[in-house]
Order: sequence, then structure tokens, then C-alpha cells
Amino acid sequence: MIFRILEEQLAQKMKVSKASDRRFMQLALALGRRGLGRTHPNPAVGAVVVKDGVIVGRGWTQPGGRPHAEPVALAQAGNAARGATIYVTLEPCSHIGKAPPCADAIIAAGIKRVASAIEDPNPQVAGQGHAKLRNAGIEVDVGLEAEEAARAHAGHFRCVRDKRPHVILKLAISTDGKIAAAGHKQVSISSEAAKARTHLLRAQCDAILVGIGTVLSDDPLLTCRLPGMQARSPVRVVLDRALRIPPTSRLVHSARGTPLWVVTSNAAEAPAAAILGASGAQVIRVASTPAGLDLSAVLRGLTERGITRLLVEGGARVASSFAGAGLVDEFWLLRGAEPIGAGGVPALDALPLGAITESSAFHVHASEALGSDTLTIYERV
Repeated sequence: MIFRILEEQLAQKMKVSKASDRRFMQLALALGRRGLGRTHPNPAVGAVVVKDGVIVGRGWTQPGGRPHAEPVALAQAGNAARGATIYVTLEPCSHIGKAPPCADAIIAAGIKRVASAIEDPNPQVAGQGHAKLRNAGIEVDVGLEAEEAARAHAGHFRCVRDKRPHVILKLAISTDGKIAAAGHKQVSISSEAAKARTHLLRAQCDAILVGIGTVLSDDPLLTCRLPGMQARSPVRVVLDRALRIPPTSRLVHSARGTPLWVVTSNAAEAPAAAILGASGAQVIRVASTPAGLDLSAVLRGLTERGITRLLVEGGARVASSFAGAGLVDEFWLLRGAEPIGAGGVPALDALPLGAITESSAFHVHASEALGSDTLTIYERV
């Protein structure tokens, strides 16, 4: 009987411990998400230092990628870090880069246990951070909330493994699957709640991409216009093989305040490129095909410039090109409450919407109502 009681008490204690571990790691993930769109080329990591069940330090990767989350949290914890547990959403780095290794900082702080969500695939780390901590006598647990951590660090993982950004395709469509009226005329589709969510997504991405057709028809600004978050606007990227972007466009006029990158072909005229450069835009030349710019080359060029999370926001031809090339990792589908009717522009040009929504390569990750709209998020399996 005594042994049975002891076993039940131990099981209950372990259950409580696991629940606490999950809670603290979920907090670390939430903290890390504060840095999305601001830390590239580094991942947006979160860290929480806990001593005797009390949070004594919190941190997340700072804008520009440094300092990392762990030293921020450890500095806040101070002497209380000795003998504590640190929860971190990605394996602490072990190599010397522009900052000292986070693993060394954890060891020096006297941390007793490290709860790490997931191993870093970066060859410069790839388990070496965990090994360094274990060799220093620190208890290391790996895998807590790993699925959510992989989602949070999708941009970093994609760049390391495939040398391209994590691509999020966002489409706002009418009830009859259209994105514009006849003649590509812009119409209001999304509710205010849906528009706000879109602007938040922009702030959480490193760059936003559209085609020249969208620029010519809509003259968009492509910034984040949520109150107090204007400074978190992403880099604006325009695919423009022949450099047709008007110098009078809002994108070009705002290029000195919010970065504008115009991706064009190697054959594009130099005078047009010089005009854009003088306006503050950066012109990026890549290979092209008879069908248009080589999207793989476009993505490599963006990765080389530190972009890890790319939001593709328009229009139908660009969306179709990314979907058809198998370059969409995440698909945000906002469905409005009204139809557009005959003559409207199909969401994916000549490609059926079911190429993503009914594909075995994708699954529904989440769905929610945003005002009168419905948001469905599809993720690549």
C-alpha cells in the first residue's frame, strides 16, 4: 500500500512537472514570436529562465538578430539563474559568430537544466550546442513543443535546408473564388478584421512580394498600417522583368523610408535601373525564362540578402506561378462574404484553387472567423 501511494504521488508530481514545462515553453514561443519579421537573417528565438517555479528572466531575439534570446533572459535573471532551468525554443548556438556562443553564456550563468524545443539544423550547431551543455554537466531535455517550434522557425529551417525562404501565399477571394473584377479592377473583398490580420502577417514576415501587374493596377504601398506598427513594415519586393514600375508609384516614392527591392532580368535596361537606384530602390538582377523570371533564382537572391520569411500577396499570375512551381509552404486563404460575379479574375489564374486546397501535399492547420470573412491556413505536409 505504501509503495502504491508513493508511486501515485510520484506520477502526480511528474504530471505537474510536465504541465509546467509546457506552460513555460509556450511562453518562450510566444516571446519568440515578438521578433518575427525583425530578426532576419537570424531565427526569432524566445527564452524563459525559471527558478523554483518562478520566472526570473525572459528574452527574445532582438531586431537585427542580436543579442540572442538566451543572453537577454540570463541578464534579466542575474544571479537567480544559478541552479535554474532555461526554456529555449531552439538549440543554443555553440559557434563563435558575431556574438559569443549562447551555450557558453548558459554554462557561465550556472544554469542547472536546459529545456530545448528543437535541434538547430544549421551545420554550425546541429546538436553541438546540446552536446556542449551536457559535457558541462547540465541536464538537457530536447523536444518539448517541438512541432510548434518547427512552425515558429520555419523560415530558418527552410533557408538552411533548401537555401530559400519559407513562402507564405496569401489570397483574399470572394465567395465565388475571384480576386478582382473584370479587367483586373480592384474591388473590396475583405472585412476590416481580415485586413487587420493581413497587416499583422506583413509585420511578421521579412519581405512581401507582388508582381508588376499588381503595382500597375493598384499602386499599392505594401506596408504594415496597424497603429504603432508602421516601423515593422517588411521589405517590399516587386517582380518586374522589364522594369516597368513607374517612378511616380507609391512604392518608389517611399523607397527611402521602407526598403524596396525590384527584381528584374539580366537583360533589363540600365537607365531604368539607375532611375530606381537614385530613388532609393535596390535593383536585383536574376535569370529569366520565356515565361518570366526564374522563381528559384528569385528566392535564392532573397535568401542571400537575409530574407527567411516571404509573404506572396499578389496577383493571380504570381500566385499561380509560385503554386505551380511547388514553392508555397503555407497558404492563407481569406474568403469574403460576397461574390464578384461573371468576368471576375480567378484566384490562381489558370490554376484551380483546389491545386492547393484539395492537394494531398497540404493540410488545414487552422481556421477562424474574422468579421464576416473566414481565414483558413493550409500548411505543406
